[in-house]
Amino acid sequence: MLDYKKRIAIITPVSHLGIKDLIESKGDITYLENSHMNEIRNVLIEKSIDTIFCNPNKQDYKIDKNLLDGTNVSLVNTCSTGLSHIDLEYCKKNEIKIYSLTKDYELINELPSTSELAFGLMVDSLRHISKSRRHVLSYQWDYTMFLGRQIKDLKIGIIGFGRLGKMMFKYCKAFEADLEVYDPFVPGYDQINLVDFIKDKDVISLHVHLNDDTRNLIDRKALNSCKKSLVIINTSRGGLVDEQNIINMLDKNLIGGYSTDVLVNENDSIKNSKLILKMKDDPRIIITPHVGGMTIEGQTKAYKWAINKL
Repeated sequence: MLDYKKRIAIITPVSHLGIKDLIESKGDITYLENSHMNEIRNVLIEKSIDTIFCNPNKQDYKIDKNLLDGTNVSLVNTCSTGLSHIDLEYCKKNEIKIYSLTKDYELINELPSTSELAFGLMVDSLRHISKSRRHVLSYQWDYTMFLGRQIKDLKIGIIGFGRLGKMMFKYCKAFEADLEVYDPFVPGYDQINLVDFIKDKDVISLHVHLNDDTRNLIDRKALNSCKKSLVIINTSRGGLVDEQNIINMLDKNLIGGYSTDVLVNENDSIKNSKLILKMKDDPRIIITPHVGGMTIEGQTKAYKWAINKL
């Protein structure tokens, strides 16, 4: 009797990583790297796909009933620690297993890419690098428009002191920042109210998982008495921040900037994003398309690890 071969749909780009042989050793593979949801759904049904291999970074839809209902999918293997791109309740109800990297500490402790991006976004925000580039592209040469801040001695708050928060702390420490940590789940960093924690900071950087307790963690109340120069860095999940409040505060010059790699509606249509619309006319907003973990080195390690679970 022949061994059953998994029917696997790859719905995230992998062809740039040189891991095709490893992938194809795991079953019958269908590549849908740049396909839209309706096309993927049709293939899932037509080819009786039982396994999805995914990553949220380029996904503009949610893996939920609309994609999975009536298919044979029994496993979603996501090459990510976050799971907000998957309807976990639907999968649980329908006995669809979820594999993720959330607790694969041996691997993820070797993946600093997202924290490196957080640090880069902070430097860009503080030194106006992107804004200066656009200035020079118009053949101007006036530094007075781009007076920035040096990291040394700035008050930087790290919100969330897990793996990525600790990495960000280390990078900022190397630049001699004045650092404090807020994390209600880590003894020693849970003694202060979030509003009080934020109020004297020049920068806050978010390194928190999104759940019902952390949704809109950074809202009007949290920013109630912050510095007008405060820069907010978010490489975790868009839902941690009340985006409309960020826009309102920028309009009133009540914060200094918002740099993010994530959006509330990134698994939907980003054409509806008010934050992107605001960015067109406001250089204090920097948005990157969820590129935090998207390095050749990081992706290759993580994708190989995830694929070997199959």
